Amino acid sequence: MGLSARYIPPPTAVLLALLLSASLAGGDSYEPTWESLDSRPLPSWYDEAKFGIFIHWGVFSVPSFGSEWFWYYWQGQKAKAYVEFMQMNYRPDFTYEDFGPMFTAEFYDADEWADLFKASGAKYIVLTSKHHEGFTLWRSRYSWNWNSFDMGSRRDLVGELATAIRTKTDLHFGLYHSLFEWFNPLFAIDKENQFKTRLFPKSKSIPELYELVKLYKPDILWSDGNGGAPDTYWNSTDFLAWLYNDSPVKDVVVTNDRWGSGTACKHGGFYTCDDRFNPGHLLPHKWENCMTIDKYSWGYRRNANLCDYLTIKELIQTLVETVSCGGNLLMNIGPTHEGHIIPIFEERLRQMGDWLGVNGEAIYASKPWRAQNDSTTEGLWYTMNHGDIVYAIFFDWPLSGTILLGEPVALVGQTEVYLVGWEKSLPWLSTGEQGIAVSLPPLTYSEMPCKWAWTLKLVWVE
Repeated sequence: MGLSARYIPPPTAVLLALLLSASLAGGDSYEPTWESLDSRPLPSWYDEAKFGIFIHWGVFSVPSFGSEWFWYYWQGQKAKAYVEFMQMNYRPDFTYEDFGPMFTAEFYDADEWADLFKASGAKYIVLTSKHHEGFTLWRSRYSWNWNSFDMGSRRDLVGELATAIRTKTDLHFGLYHSLFEWFNPLFAIDKENQFKTRLFPKSKSIPELYELVKLYKPDILWSDGNGGAPDTYWNSTDFLAWLYNDSPVKDVVVTNDRWGSGTACKHGGFYTCDDRFNPGHLLPHKWENCMTIDKYSWGYRRNANLCDYLTIKELIQTLVETVSCGGNLLMNIGPTHEGHIIPIFEERLRQMGDWLGVNGEAIYASKPWRAQNDSTTEGLWYTMNHGDIVYAIFFDWPLSGTILLGEPVALVGQTEVYLVGWEKSLPWLSTGEQGIAVSLPPLTYSEMPCKWAWTLKLVWVE
């Protein structure tokens, strides 16, 4: 073959150029098209997290009546209940903007919030940095004099929580941002022009998104509120291409599907489809059930009654159904305008944390099993974790002491069944080619490993 060539090391500049070229060639680069953006793998931490806390907080927390859509219902729809509320309690010339200085947040302690969210068992939080009212919870240069730093609390509410979450917990920090604003005059002009002009997104909404990401580096960017405008009006694909390719969170950030009319349940990192979306069956794409402890509002309501709040059993059942079908649960609370998380929200969060403290192995990092719910016992749901361990979660302790599982196929001499939180294995009998009957331990209420719902751990079943 002739004489072998002697290797001569290239000059340093050439070597660096080769390394850079190889690095770029090996990395992913996403084009500003939905086909390209939707090909991005969802960062694994999000699917493993399963449970997050949504926080709806803003100027709407001041009137704290009806819902977080207070301004729109009062002055947009002129709904009777809202108009009468204002007539009875405020002077005739009172405007919604007058609520801004009252958003004082004097009881807001981001460290206390972080401690509570950690105690809830959540793995991520999503704070409303700006709702449809346009008021930003940070000192945005694009929301002059209508933000939490220029009036009211005169504090960077987003920044304080970001710091507390990252220094006191291992939770992922996320931000919600509304694309449109109900009464912004620039958006009104664009809407009048059938969105053929783009005054509002160019000067307000899109610059805010870049500002948020650069300032606070959120692991979740939860978009909402398209105002009836398509994603092309919002220039969503260009922004997401920057977010995935060049932003400071490009490797970890996850996004939802609300980037313009027609994108929900169709494009984005995970699907939310509609508020309180819970299909009850397995979906082929990662999804999230965003829902509220208060059945009727995302923001805090002073006029809420006790029956308006979901019970902890209902919340755990929603979590289990969601995770069994491959989704994440984003459970919402609404703080007061003073920055206080009211006792019933705190109680629900701590109760959820107590339950997850026992049963977390069936939830965190789990995968859907071949069956999502049981064919024999109603209200019994399955997950799978740690390779091939199956978990069966049920909500009613049978009076007979025996629970029937119609889905598992037992393996003679191998299958073992445990009650999570109880050390001893449980006796069981096969009910045929498929299904087993499990004898639960005769426990008193105080001996129960947890309340509200229980988990069977099935080792070596098919």
